[in-house]
Amino acid sequence: MDSIALIAAVSIFTAGITIALGCIGPALGEARAAAQAFSAIAQQPDEANRITRTLFVSLAMIESTAIYCFVVSMILIFANPFWNYVISQGAG
Repeated sequence: MDSIALIAAVSIFTAGITIALGCIGPALGEARAAAQAFSAIAQQPDEANRITRTLFVSLAMIESTAIYCFVVSMILIFANPFWNYVISQGAG
């Protein structure tokens, strides 16, 4: 296996792991935040607007983690800087 194929295989594997693990955490966090918000709204219905607004801001912050993982995996697959380095060194 030459250097380019090895870097490609490792990059694709790492991108898959990044997406897999990077989406599990935010999904669990969003589910827990929503459950707690629903519980809080059930206990204090008068504060539903304030709780909902805070929930949506929190969900956006949590979701940004999954988006960062997606961006990192896309960089590993399509714009991998290691490929250019190996090609410039003459290996391949």
